[in-house]
Amino acid sequence: MHAGSPEKKPLEASIASALRTVATEQAGVAALAAALENGLAEPFAHAVDIISRIDGRVIVTGVGKSGHIGSKIAATLASTGTPAFFVHPAEANHGDLGMIARDDAIIAMSWSGESKELMGIVAYSRRFSIPLIAITSGATSALARAADVVLLLPSVPEACPHGLAPTTSTLLQLVVGDALAIALLEARGFTPDHFRTFHPGGQLGANLTLVSEIMRVGDQIPLAVLGTKMPEAVMTLSNKKVGCVCVVDAKGELVGIITDGDVARNLHRNLADIAVDDIMTRTPKTVDPQTLAGTAIALLNEYNIGALVVTENRMPVGVIHFHDLLRIGAA
Repeated sequence: MHAGSPEKKPLEASIASALRTVATEQAGVAALAAALENGLAEPFAHAVDIISRIDGRVIVTGVGKSGHIGSKIAATLASTGTPAFFVHPAEANHGDLGMIARDDAIIAMSWSGESKELMGIVAYSRRFSIPLIAITSGATSALARAADVVLLLPSVPEACPHGLAPTTSTLLQLVVGDALAIALLEARGFTPDHFRTFHPGGQLGANLTLVSEIMRVGDQIPLAVLGTKMPEAVMTLSNKKVGCVCVVDAKGELVGIITDGDVARNLHRNLADIAVDDIMTRTPKTVDPQTLAGTAIALLNEYNIGALVVTENRMPVGVIHFHDLLRIGAA
């Protein structure tokens, strides 16, 4: 055994522990998927129906680790078109119940279903007939007995070897919350444009920008008609600084493109004697004006090119360059 081998033991133990955790939580998610194909299907659909019909907001509540997961679920719901916010049950018992209206719905989260801190919100929901959806693994718990809909999570082992730290249980809560958010998103026909409204900042907002909002238009589009001699096309290439020239026919339809690379590959020829038709690429990569900036970036990277022609009915209406995407923070 060489001198370095003892140092491998802590590493091997850590990796083995990580693999056990992943396997345990993976099995938990598989159990949840199986439940959704059986007994959990009807209450899940009922929960989506209830939330989609309310005029108010979704109030998510929970204590401890369930509360942390609940806060994330509320944020996911809100960002995907379902108005929602998190109310801490302790704060609710000291005045924040006033934040909950009769046209709202409540999602209460407790793995055991016996969290005493939730009882104030539960009683309030019953008093004012506010729909109550429980996410719990306690089928006969106080929370489940009080709820209008019970999303009963499968009883699964925690990844913690002592069975104490909430790990698999909180993962299942998170997954079912995400499933609710996405089901509601799809039911509402929530589009990328709606998503952008709620995410205007950062790279996500930039990637949801439409190509039509940032493309170069009008005189900024480098154009050359079929038959144009290369010296004129090279002048256009230089002046427009987009890295390409769009070649159009007599009807103005795009039939090809000439890039810096095309010119460089043909420097051995006498460019003064040839026309754009002789060296242009006849299948240029194009997008329509409603293409998302994130999609445009993916195409530029996939084909290793610097610009895309934006077309409508085969007519070039704009050009988008990689630098345009950099400028808005999308790349």
